Amino acid sequence: MTVPKEIICLGCPNGCHMTCEQHADGSVTVTGHQCERGEDYASEELLDPKRVVTAVVALDDGPIPFAPVKTDKPIPVTKIHSLLKTLYRARATPPIRCGDMLIRDFSGTGVNVTFTRTIPADTTKNNNPGSG
Repeated sequence: MTVPKEIICLGCPNGCHMTCEQHADGSVTVTGHQCERGEDYASEELLDPKRVVTAVVALDDGPIPFAPVKTDKPIPVTKIHSLLKTLYRARATPPIRCGDMLIRDFSGTGVNVTFTRTIPADTTKNNNPGSG
């Protein structure tokens, strides 16, 4: 048996304080949950924790310097650092529509990264080079 892990459940509004342990046979024991979602949440958090990631991507020639993005579903915690490095190196050029995909199937996880804001092309720039 491993050392018990204390987890506060985010699976429902109850916010149960749970204890979970993984046994030598791979099974997991969860105590302190008030619903089935809590047991599922604790097991996943112990065995394969995942998070939804939000970040920003630099824009080239945009009306604002950055565009917000997020994963379309939770990604394994072990992949977050690599995802953030990729996102912070990325650049995008407007126009961008909310929901447009920036990254499809990041690192074979099945997780996509999409823009969460519509950003028009920057129309305030002077596009007439001869007007000084």
